Amino acid sequence: MVVTGGGSGIGAGMVEAFARQGARVHFLDIADADSRALEANLAGLAVPPVYLPCDLTNLETVAKVFAAIGQVDVLINNAANDDRHALAEVTPQYWENRMAVNLRHQYFCAQAVAPAMQAQGDGVILNFGSISWHLALPDLTLYMTAKAAIEGMTRGLARDLGPHNVRVNCIVPGGVRTPRQEALWHTPDEEARILAGQCLKARVEVDDVAALALFLASDSARRCSGRDYYVDAGWYGA
Repeated sequence: MVVTGGGSGIGAGMVEAFARQGARVHFLDIADADSRALEANLAGLAVPPVYLPCDLTNLETVAKVFAAIGQVDVLINNAANDDRHALAEVTPQYWENRMAVNLRHQYFCAQAVAPAMQAQGDGVILNFGSISWHLALPDLTLYMTAKAAIEGMTRGLARDLGPHNVRVNCIVPGGVRTPRQEALWHTPDEEARILAGQCLKARVEVDDVAALALFLASDSARRCSGRDYYVDAGWYGA
């Protein structure tokens, strides 16, 4: 299986969760220090995960990496970046960059693994969306544009690949507590705001997201496809 953006945060949590289940995991990232540290920390597992440096905005590199990996039974399209931006500051170049970082690679990673999945009549693709556009959070127009598109892309891929028994779903995380998010945005006021907007008054953890991914990748979810699955503690906004 392959996890994109697997070197830190939610991605690292999924790499560890699947590797501890005995899955043969390859994870792609450009965060070299974090990725090598994760690989070293999990080196003692029966089937340790393998880190492959990969700039997902370079589609030639993406094609070469997937060709080297070979058969992929489960693809988790997790990589993204939610840098804040103001409408007046967005240039055409920045638009293209944000779409490449947050949307385009998900499609072409799916394209890379689809032929082998179709040939064997089985496979799982999990795309990652975001609660952000459902809540209309500020200063994230391009990120939310990409994440909204991912839900539509998931539906289309599920329809086209379904006849080959390939399942495609979208995971929609809420306010997940990751080291990056905590470092950038965490304050007592922000913590209170998030909890006030959730039905469940506890923060979503990386392990909660990994648990949903494990389920959707398993045979227990064999009749689940083309849908969005939220792990957000019922976040309705604030």
